[in-house]
Amino acid sequence: MTTPEGTTQSAPDPAGEVVDICHRLIRMDTSNYGDAEGPGERQAAEYVAGLLDEVGISAKLHERDKGRTSLVARWGSGDGAPLLLHGHLDVVPAAAEDWQVHPFSGEVRDGYVWGRGAVDMKDFDAMLLSVVRARARAGRVPDRPIVLAFTADEEAGGHNGAEALIEDLADELADCTEAVGEVGGFSTTVRGKRVYLIEAAEKGMAWMKLTARGRAGHGSMINRDNAVTELAGAVARIGAYQWPVRLTPTMEVLLASVASLAGTTATPENAEALIEEFGDASRMLGAVIRNTANPTQLDAGYKVNVIPTEASAHVDGRFLPGYEDEFFATLAELCGENISIDFLSHQPPWETPYDGSLVDAMTRSIIAEDPDAIVAPYTMSGGTDAKHFNKLGMRSYGFAPLRLPSDLDFTALFHGVDERVPVDALEFGARVFDRFLDDV
Repeated sequence: MTTPEGTTQSAPDPAGEVVDICHRLIRMDTSNYGDAEGPGERQAAEYVAGLLDEVGISAKLHERDKGRTSLVARWGSGDGAPLLLHGHLDVVPAAAEDWQVHPFSGEVRDGYVWGRGAVDMKDFDAMLLSVVRARARAGRVPDRPIVLAFTADEEAGGHNGAEALIEDLADELADCTEAVGEVGGFSTTVRGKRVYLIEAAEKGMAWMKLTARGRAGHGSMINRDNAVTELAGAVARIGAYQWPVRLTPTMEVLLASVASLAGTTATPENAEALIEEFGDASRMLGAVIRNTANPTQLDAGYKVNVIPTEASAHVDGRFLPGYEDEFFATLAELCGENISIDFLSHQPPWETPYDGSLVDAMTRSIIAEDPDAIVAPYTMSGGTDAKHFNKLGMRSYGFAPLRLPSDLDFTALFHGVDERVPVDALEFGARVFDRFLDDV
């Protein structure tokens, strides 16, 4: 750790403003509808840039589409390759009538910060900013150079956010060798033990539009070339298909840790039983021991007595590292030869070896705050900006540490109603991340 000459080193309070920053970020509606609609991320990006500027860190704003604003900043000038720390500023939409509190209120009550983005991922944005600001004020700059990136558009695949940064500002990021972002470091409880999950892999993404074409005609007549029937059959087959268990190296490590607690050995045959040990978190972890494909939208016809020429469906496909060929071969078989497939977004999976000094630093920082914890890697079922940053050759991990109550159904809060994060978990995360930066 470097202290600038002439300054007095003092212990920063990394958690001092994490709740306030999280509250303020949530109050900025950065809903991303997946198209040009929505207010965009510029207000949040300017707010973040202002927070960094206050402590002497200059940020560069980047905007490819109007309102879809990201920023990049460099902090420190030590030796070695920079570490990229990244978070996204956009959120998925929320319907206020479904919530106990307004989703963009950022209300703090009952020990939680409530609102859209509280766990995905303005909580980590706030942790990162709180830690960086406290350390910068105290002159505690990490020995390793840090690149900070706060991105737009992650919730729509990152094409106007992280992807735009690596294409348009590659020189700002090209020397980074490792990256740390969202959806990792949170705790689950297995047999009374807290297990902290570090993201070390991510499924690939295939957002697809399936289209069937047939012969239009009167709804009262025989028609054996009905696009709706053809499409419905394919959608039903995809929705009902049971994908086989496939264990990647990351999940083998995680399941071995759980098997040790359960007094057994992890195998493909008992993988599903071991996943159930995670309770509510099995909703997400059950999706990363197999490929998945979920039909999500249907569109066909314009009148009850008219057979349309065309019918379409959208499918959210996710495939494990190493199993992309198997996924698409199976999908083609399920669709049949009369269904065309177009990609809305097709992004590869990734898997980073769970070893090295960065992994050691993450583990030590958690154990220092929670000595009885178990730390292990996992594969993320959804997608993050790491998919884009990995294109520059970075080793990526998800590490947004949260010590969570055992009875909180945390994974249900991602894109869910009444999204919220415990205040003490935010403060815990800031302390852990501060320790982490001492060790990188």
